[in-house]
Amino acid sequence: MTAASAPLHRARRRSSWFTADRVTALLMLLPSVVAIAVFVYYFIGRTVYVSFTDWNQIRDPQNLNLKLVGWENYEIVFAQARFQTDFRNLVVFTAFFLSGCLALGLLLALLVDARVRGEAFFRSVYLFPMALSFIVTGVSWRWLFTPGNMPLDPTGINLLLHRAGLDFLQSAWITNAAVWPGTKTALLKTKLGIPLAIVPVVLAATWQMAGFTMAMYLAGLRSIGDELREAAIVDGATEWNVFRWIKLPLLRPVTLSAVIVLAHASLKIFDLVLTMTGGGPGNATEVPGILMYELTFKSNKIAQGSAVAVVMLLLVALLIIPYLWNTMRTELEQ
Repeated sequence: MTAASAPLHRARRRSSWFTADRVTALLMLLPSVVAIAVFVYYFIGRTVYVSFTDWNQIRDPQNLNLKLVGWENYEIVFAQARFQTDFRNLVVFTAFFLSGCLALGLLLALLVDARVRGEAFFRSVYLFPMALSFIVTGVSWRWLFTPGNMPLDPTGINLLLHRAGLDFLQSAWITNAAVWPGTKTALLKTKLGIPLAIVPVVLAATWQMAGFTMAMYLAGLRSIGDELREAAIVDGATEWNVFRWIKLPLLRPVTLSAVIVLAHASLKIFDLVLTMTGGGPGNATEVPGILMYELTFKSNKIAQGSAVAVVMLLLVALLIIPYLWNTMRTELEQ
């Protein structure tokens, strides 16, 4: 290619790139790109900026005069015993929620994968809770776990236990302020203990999301060829050995994907806890999402609420970004 023909070649290449189909595709994507840029990334950036300011009181919206205060809001938030308790609650909720969803989802997937009669019906039943919002789930399960006046005038589950003659199994459920293990040590109560009131919240969340995990595991099981199982059986392996040494290792990518999705939902949990317990009793079930809401919209501590929101964002990012990076690298290698 000569120097004189180079500009003509570049012009032809540009004209071939700007085809009618490409321009149409760009115009179709443009509204979504603009909306995401404004309503997601701009407001994320705005939240990060506000978290470094002194906006912790009511101000004139037309004349905010925000002053940068550095890491002061983060220091205040992390020093609060309430935030430390909320973070403890989040860790406890996430641990039990992930364990419950993975274990129950895998069990349901194995049962459905056994080609039982009415398989489509059971799949629909297990997936039905996902059609509900966490608001609906929280309201429904709050009624179930409201203890009533024990033992003679109970409500919800306690009423069923009372009529079955199992009064000794009645519990305070979502009104139980106890922390396990029972101790007077402040460290365990505020940072390391397990609040018993959060157990019903975990049960409600697991009930709603176990069907999603079941669907993922079922798809993974159906992707495993029957020839692997048959070859293992011929070699003398039992069904347990087939599951332990063949199916379970092949389900690791599915497990990782399920953990990412469930942990993402768990770290930003808000609506289920708010409708089911309101964060109580005390703040035994309160999570950072509720703290952020109350600081921002009830106490007008906008900067401190933004700091809590940024911490939640970083927790999710620490989980999601490595997963996305690994996924992209795997796709490029393939």
